[in-house]
Amino acid sequence: MSQHGPLVIMFTDGSALGNPGPAGLGVVLMSGAHRLEISQGFRLSTNNRMELLAVIVGLEALKKPDCKVQVHTDSKYVHDAVSKGWLRQWQRNGWRTAQKSPVKNPDLWKRFMIVEAQHQIEFVWVKGHAGIPENERCDVLATTAASGKNLMEDDGYLAGIASGDVLL
Repeated sequence: MSQHGPLVIMFTDGSALGNPGPAGLGVVLMSGAHRLEISQGFRLSTNNRMELLAVIVGLEALKKPDCKVQVHTDSKYVHDAVSKGWLRQWQRNGWRTAQKSPVKNPDLWKRFMIVEAQHQIEFVWVKGHAGIPENERCDVLATTAASGKNLMEDDGYLAGIASGDVLL
C-alpha cells in the first residue's frame, strides 16, 4: 500500500443471537491519537451480514478519502471474499458464485464496493476470542448492541426473506 492518506487501523465484529436473530455490529477505529467506537443493533439479521456491515459502517465513518486502512476481522467470510478475489468474480458472474448459485448478501457487497473504492484497504484475519483487545472490544460492542432496545431493521435481510432467499 502506498502512503497517501492517514493510516487507520480498524477492528470489526458482528454478532447474531440465534442466527438469524437479534444482531449487532461493533467497530473500533484508530488513527494516531484518535479512537472511535461504533455499534448498531438490528431486530433480525445474520452473523455474516453483521460481519460485513461492520466493515462497511467503519469505512463509511472515515471523514477523508484515500485513507490507508488496515481492517482486522475474525470473519473468514469477509476476509476471504475480498482477499481471495471472490468478490470481483461474483461481480463478473452477475452476482453468482462459481457454482452458479446466487451470492448471499449482494446488497451489502455492492455497498462495500462503493466505499472500498474510496480507500486503500488491506484485510487482516485475526482469530476471534483470542485475547486481542480491540477484537474483544468489538465483540462486546456487537453483542451488547444485539441485546439492546429499539433495534433497527435490516431492510436488506427483510427484503431477502420477502423474495424467498432466507439464506442471507
